Amino acid sequence: MYTDESANISLAHDPLKAIVAPRPIGWITAQSAGGAINLSPYSFFNAVATRPHLVSFCSEGKKDAVTFIEETREFTCSFVSKRLADAMNETSADLPRGQSEYAYSKLGMEASRYVRPPRVSGTPAALECKLISVLQMRDIEGTLIPTFMVIGQVVGIYIDAAYLRDGRFDTAAANPVARCGYADYAEVNEMFCILPPSWRDRST
Repeated sequence: MYTDESANISLAHDPLKAIVAPRPIGWITAQSAGGAINLSPYSFFNAVATRPHLVSFCSEGKKDAVTFIEETREFTCSFVSKRLADAMNETSADLPRGQSEYAYSKLGMEASRYVRPPRVSGTPAALECKLISVLQMRDIEGTLIPTFMVIGQVVGIYIDAAYLRDGRFDTAAANPVARCGYADYAEVNEMFCILPPSWRDRST
């Protein structure tokens, strides 16, 4: 079957987020010019480049995180482990403007080294970022839609030494949580390795 909005054929629940899954969670801390701090999780988040390190997240609606980042041009992204999953979910609450998500979720803050916004205390890793751009998205007809993509360059990476193994970040030991569709999440606690193929080896 096909789900087709133009033909008025649809499922009871939007399948997009369940199909594009699992997705890493960008747990973004932003700070306003006046010093207010916002912490919020974004499931439309990912790394987009390595030279230099670039990450992006998308906000449906121009929320405090986007506004604050535009003001100060900095943000952090804290790694969401299974141990922090419930607290991460708490920070998605629709709090009154000015109420702290850190206080509401009983999370502590740790100072960053290269940017002003803090990271989540106890996170296995965090990215410290400087703003590259904020882009408002358009649909296929060129009409602006209320979705904003924030692209940042990573200027510092914090890693809890407990999760380093032979110079590598041990993702499985850090036990990340990923977003799936609906109210579903996934956790990573086991990994497997597949080496990239070599055309030269196969041709000899």
